[in-house]
Amino acid sequence: MTSGGVVVTGASTGIGNACALHLDRIGFRVFAGVRRAEDAERLREQGSARLTPLTIDVTDAASIRQAADEVAAALGDEPLRGLVNNAGIAVSGPIEYLPIEEVRKQLEVNFIGQVAVTQAFLPLLRRARGRVVNIGSVGGEIALPFLSPYAASKHAIEGFSDSLRREVEPLGVLVSVVRPGAIQSSIWERGNTAADEVLAKVPPEALHVYGDAVRGARAAANQRAQEAIPAQEVADVVEQALTASKPKTRYVVGRTGKVMVALERWLPDRVFDRLVARAMRG
Repeated sequence: MTSGGVVVTGASTGIGNACALHLDRIGFRVFAGVRRAEDAERLREQGSARLTPLTIDVTDAASIRQAADEVAAALGDEPLRGLVNNAGIAVSGPIEYLPIEEVRKQLEVNFIGQVAVTQAFLPLLRRARGRVVNIGSVGGEIALPFLSPYAASKHAIEGFSDSLRREVEPLGVLVSVVRPGAIQSSIWERGNTAADEVLAKVPPEALHVYGDAVRGARAAANQRAQEAIPAQEVADVVEQALTASKPKTRYVVGRTGKVMVALERWLPDRVFDRLVARAMRG
């Protein structure tokens, strides 16, 4: 089944961009969600005539409604086969000193925004017996130090997806979560920049208390970035979730992510904590 429409949010870069272009190549009519005109133009140049950039801000209700109306009008009687909820950001820093508005921003983009977009497109998906693919993260199971807002948002996606799946599967809509490990993406570079901006505003004692640990976490993150897999590997799995006759409820992408999830599940919490602490020390 590689016909009909698919909406992909957060398609400017990284996973969303790879998914939009891959699904376009295999025959879907892709509506690629972006916020900036320059990203829309670049997608038009990269994709086929089937690919349509879709202006959508997942934190803005009016923007979401307009995007849903545009997709419905463009499709007409053609089915909406899938929604790929990918838009996201990464907020990091010691939770003791993170401004609470940064935590709210993280949840608003990575969780509330995904729920709002899903609500907007579910009527079309129900009519087509389509699919929802939520891009989660290995961080939705393994919460690393200084990433508590991000981990909370991805844990929320897991619970939302489970509940949604049980609500809409009787109506013919299937729901999957794709959980990448370390992916070659600019989200972490943007996250590090944002973290630097946050840390520049915190009281001096924050760096005294957490400075060494933050530097260790950065070094560990840089090491994971060296082992990151291409975003195309996630796009291949998203294709499976959209087209398999019996899609899995969860997919973990990447060898490192699979190993981490297996260890976290089988080891006692305190033992796994010590492994994480050791990794943070380099």
